[in-house]
Amino acid sequence: MRRTRILTAVLALAAGLLAGGPPALAAGDRPEPAAATTLAADTYTWKNARIDGGGFVPGIVFNRSEKDLAYARTDIGGAYRWQEATKTWTPLLDAVGWDDWGHTGVVSLASDSVDPDRVYAAVGTYTNDWDPGNGAVLRSTDRGATWRKAALPFKLGGNMPGRGMGERLAVDPHRNSVLYLGAPSGKGLWRSTDSGASWSQVTNFPNVGNYVQDPSDTSGYASDNQGIVWVTFDESTGTPGSATRTVYVGVADKDNAVYRSTDAGATWERLAGQPTGYLAHKGVLDAENGYLYLAYSDTGGPYDGGKGRLYRYATATGTWTDISPAAEADTYYGFSGLTVDRQNPGTVMATAYSSWWPDTQIFRSKDSGGTWTQAWSYTSYPNRENRYTMDVSSSPWLTWGANPSPPEQTPKLGWMTEALEIDPFDSDRMMYGTGATVYGTENLTNWDSGSRFTITPMVRGLEETAVNDLVSPPSGAPLISALGDIGGFRHTDLTEVPSMMFTQPNFTTTTSLDFAESKPDTVVRSGNLDSGPHIAFSTDNGANWFAGTDPSGVSGGGTVAAAADGSRFVWSPEGAGVHYATGFGTSWSASSGIPAGAVVESDRVDPKTFYGFKSGKFYVSTDGGATFTASSASGLPGGDSVRFKALPGAKGDIWLAGGAGDGAYGLWHSTDAGATFTKLPNVQEADTVGFGKAAPGASYQTLFTSAEIDGVRGIFRSTDKGASWTRINDDAHQWGWTGAAITGDPRVYGRVYVATNGRGVVYGDAADTGGGTGPGPAGACQVTYRITNQWADGFQADVRLTNTGSTGWNGWSLTWSFPDGQKISQLWNASHTQSGPDVTVRNTDWNAAVAAGSSVSFGFTAGRSAANSGPAAFELGGRTCTVG
Repeated sequence: MRRTRILTAVLALAAGLLAGGPPALAAGDRPEPAAATTLAADTYTWKNARIDGGGFVPGIVFNRSEKDLAYARTDIGGAYRWQEATKTWTPLLDAVGWDDWGHTGVVSLASDSVDPDRVYAAVGTYTNDWDPGNGAVLRSTDRGATWRKAALPFKLGGNMPGRGMGERLAVDPHRNSVLYLGAPSGKGLWRSTDSGASWSQVTNFPNVGNYVQDPSDTSGYASDNQGIVWVTFDESTGTPGSATRTVYVGVADKDNAVYRSTDAGATWERLAGQPTGYLAHKGVLDAENGYLYLAYSDTGGPYDGGKGRLYRYATATGTWTDISPAAEADTYYGFSGLTVDRQNPGTVMATAYSSWWPDTQIFRSKDSGGTWTQAWSYTSYPNRENRYTMDVSSSPWLTWGANPSPPEQTPKLGWMTEALEIDPFDSDRMMYGTGATVYGTENLTNWDSGSRFTITPMVRGLEETAVNDLVSPPSGAPLISALGDIGGFRHTDLTEVPSMMFTQPNFTTTTSLDFAESKPDTVVRSGNLDSGPHIAFSTDNGANWFAGTDPSGVSGGGTVAAAADGSRFVWSPEGAGVHYATGFGTSWSASSGIPAGAVVESDRVDPKTFYGFKSGKFYVSTDGGATFTASSASGLPGGDSVRFKALPGAKGDIWLAGGAGDGAYGLWHSTDAGATFTKLPNVQEADTVGFGKAAPGASYQTLFTSAEIDGVRGIFRSTDKGASWTRINDDAHQWGWTGAAITGDPRVYGRVYVATNGRGVVYGDAADTGGGTGPGPAGACQVTYRITNQWADGFQADVRLTNTGSTGWNGWSLTWSFPDGQKISQLWNASHTQSGPDVTVRNTDWNAAVAAGSSVSFGFTAGRSAANSGPAAFELGGRTCTVG
């Protein structure tokens, strides 16, 4: 679930929610002022297009002294703090800028139990040359609202193998000015004695680790020494103000996995009698009972792991006890997630993190590992019985649109479940991270009473997708996205989680998107799939899809372009050259005159004109992609880190962004279909370009770019064809690398959608713009109410509202009464209220206008009893609608 994120970071190297008190990040050890600039600036409000989750959460950390204070770390998308009042996560590292993009990868977090206002983050994404910068330890005295940075002389790997082990960073629970950090790459154990301001190596620590996932990997990704992987203090061996005497350290060494100091780090020794042949992913100490619990796997994870054990070490006697819940021969997974109930320390839980099929497993013991129960078990294979129920109505896409055969179920408990924590103040609350979300429960102790506990996503506000492409068509959904790992979504309401990602086919990663400019219901996407087609089409604006046919040799999605009228497509997939097709890709022909791997786009007016770019050359086809001719344009970027787009409504009007610091780099414009290009002199670097609705009184569409202009990196807007630019983000909203895609909204002036590499799709609105609902509609209406799915205690329905009158609506409000006590749990594409049986559904800002003869649709899920009759009548603005 992270392959595309690695690729995205490599592309980044080649190229070179938050309203209300956003965090800030100092560039050095002391806070520094923002760089001076003469650019105009505008005040924008930034939010996420809600997906909720979407990526791997390898660490969850609860503060041990303050209730409801918790943090989560992601491998490429920063860190978050839990907000108990709203049950949401607040992002903490959005201030990471372009040059430090690697600091969005968080390899470890530590929350100070002596001073809960203090929190620390060890950051850095890759230890090989994919990330040119070294790692750092960020420290905050205001719970992550602002940060100071201590640079390290080595790299850290938030997205490297072994990232689910930990925590590598720990604060001494008695002398909180002392911290330890476990380093990868043979760099050893490090210590700070000044609250993280400076760091030095613990030179007497005897083992820097030796485990590598794949020694033959020449990229350095899988062949790096995973190093020191966790640090745990025994709080029973210290007093306030004095350094804790006993410290345990986990090392990536199968023969020597655990070390201990009993003199506050002055000397270290290997724990005698310890198991060998495994890596200790976690070491969790129960000081009350004197036990160190260890979760072992035969590999470093987070994907792999075929064998595992759980052990308990008695700190007073040195006795080791194998407390594994399954015989070694019966494991096909490793153990990693590990937690102790601090209210009842004899209660221990662990996960089989690498059990991909049929599901992950969670184990629970009430007697310090003497006996275990498990979250699910077989009755008679393949049937299974669960101790839990899962409610994913808040993130319905977590079912993946799947219909598996037993023993698989959907939604799954998860995979890559390396983070597992019981709230230290509440035995009923548990959270755990997966490869796609954060799940949790607030009635965990039902496990012990024989009744079921409920698992739900606890992930709202945590947005962790890597975004490859974005489109905002002139009609239909305002946003369609191409994402790593979970394919992509069609957002009909930016404030609601879409019901499902793209399916039929379900690409693991969507690499490119396009729509027909004059026929925006026609959409095409290309992407990666281990087995199956790499291209798909939609004729209803991305709501439903069908697969195309691959040309021979295709191995990846590449880029794809739709003709302006949807009559044909040009595709540049990985593994094969550029191809073209008329119709929906049932038969492809090779294009001539253009090299394999070229980026392709379409003219937005002429359906037979397509464009391409490869290695400094621009290519043009005027026969629907059959033949391309190289343009004579010169001075363009020599590499392949280029993105370009043709302007809607103007034939041959092209904007091209890209380059690298050692050559041509910037923003170019052509008005003659690529025959010539002019470089904008006021843009030093640019990596993306997109278009949005023209400003009031302007004749040319608004331009957006992620760029460096006047010496400042940021997101910029121009309303005068690039003559002048306004920076629209600020230093608190930078999101690391934003070089994959950008687009404005053709319907809302000023709105822009920005692709990030791990923080999802962020969108911004200017302070003086925004939507709203208008007055109620007048005229006739028709409603079609259709139940699309139902189960024992719930159902899903779609509603289509049609304006059958002669005048358009500017805002609408539909009401009805449920006859059988149905209760809506989630509604998308509109907002709703419900009082008893009475429901009112209102438009959002983007679907308020409904022309005569046009329709608007929304859907919902709801609870029900045995009966599930549909509403007898619907009213719109006091008028009764006909029911279709």
